Formats: sequence, structure tokens, C-alpha cells
Amino acid sequence: MNASEEKTRVMILTGHYRITGMIHLVPGARLTDFIVDAKPFIALTDAEVMDRDGRRLLTTPFMNIQRDRIEVITPEKMVDTGYKRSM
Repeated sequence: MNASEEKTRVMILTGHYRITGMIHLVPGARLTDFIVDAKPFIALTDAEVMDRDGRRLLTTPFMNIQRDRIEVITPEKMVDTGYKRSM
């Protein structure tokens, strides 16, 4: 990572996995723009891969993820895993 990048922790859902890790954005960049402009694979550092039942499958300092397999990507700090029912 160089001085013109900042790390953003993201959660990615694919058809089979939940992946968390860091992507490297230029300061002020939006996650949406990063994904739209990405090559076929995006780099993720400090990654953890879990199955959809929550079992950890692996951790790794670096991995590439095929962009077209991503179903959901969001900054992890925006995730609320608690179910809230509106009345």
C-alpha cells in the first residue's frame, strides 16, 4: 500500500461464501466506483473466508476474488447482522 491509498474493510457475499477483508481505495473513492472500474479480479488483503453457515474455511494475507462472482459487497462497518422487524 502506498501513501495515496487507504484500506477499507469490506464484506463480500458470493453464491457460496462470506468473505471479509481489506480493499485498497484511493482517498475519497467510493466502493461502487472501485468495483465498476475493477479488472476481472479484485485484490483483498487480510482475508477470511466463511461458508454461508458461518464456518471459517480459511484466512490468508492476500487473495484475488473474481468480480463477476460477487453478489453483495459492502463496507463491513455498515453491516448490521441483527434482524429488526418493523411494526
